[in-house]
Amino acid sequence: MWTNLDRPPLDLAALRRALVDGPQASWSRFDVVESTGSTNADLIAQADGLADRTALVAEHQDSGRGRHARPFSGPPRSQLLLSVLVRFPGIDPAVLGWLPLLAGVAVVDALRTVAAVDAALKWPNDVLIEGRKVAGILAEVAQHGSAPTVVVGIGLNVSLSESELPVPTATSLVLEKAAVVDRDTLLRAILRGIGAEIDSWRNSNWNTEQLANRYRERCDTIGRGVRVELPGEKQILGDATDVDNQGRIVVRDGNTGELIAVAAGDVTHLRAIDPGHH
Repeated sequence: MWTNLDRPPLDLAALRRALVDGPQASWSRFDVVESTGSTNADLIAQADGLADRTALVAEHQDSGRGRHARPFSGPPRSQLLLSVLVRFPGIDPAVLGWLPLLAGVAVVDALRTVAAVDAALKWPNDVLIEGRKVAGILAEVAQHGSAPTVVVGIGLNVSLSESELPVPTATSLVLEKAAVVDRDTLLRAILRGIGAEIDSWRNSNWNTEQLANRYRERCDTIGRGVRVELPGEKQILGDATDVDNQGRIVVRDGNTGELIAVAAGDVTHLRAIDPGHH
């Protein structure tokens, strides 16, 4: 197992053999760069000339960002910083919002299977282990039209030490004593998983029902007390009861009992001892 002091570079040739050239290949192009501002921004800027299923990984990002443009960074080679470009001919643009949730399912399954950690999803697309964030996902539409193009970015904390974590509520695979912390192995599993999830979704003619079920099974937010911060400084305090077929979190308002479907907003998981919430 690699220690924190020994963060080896990704093996580009071996990864290309596995992901682009090999019998299980499901990607058309795979590149690794030493450092960049943001892999998502790089793929969006080049979207016109890139084939469907292009993957780009950076050993370090100096202006990576998560949802709401929050900065996301760590020491070189301590994370997996990955973006994928995917084209969706014939899809209803209304269901494209499912793509980051689909990526979350693939990441959770890869971490459970390969790293043997108890990963789960916090709606919409944070990956948690024991309530602490190990990965985040951000999707951006690069091109609209008859074949929309979406870029999905994934940042996974692999070997960050306690002192290197961006926030105290984060964690890393090393800190969670994962069975595997080799980034090549993790990357192969995640990219194969995303490819398989997209194939399955495409084969269902972009039907979201099965995807919604798979997401619900892995979502730790359902059944929890939550606080949802909405635009305009509004908030809802209540219980998350479901994720609907549009990918929205459904919250039963603790004051009115009304069921409210939320498409965007910041969700905080509450503990049972929070004042005012039982």
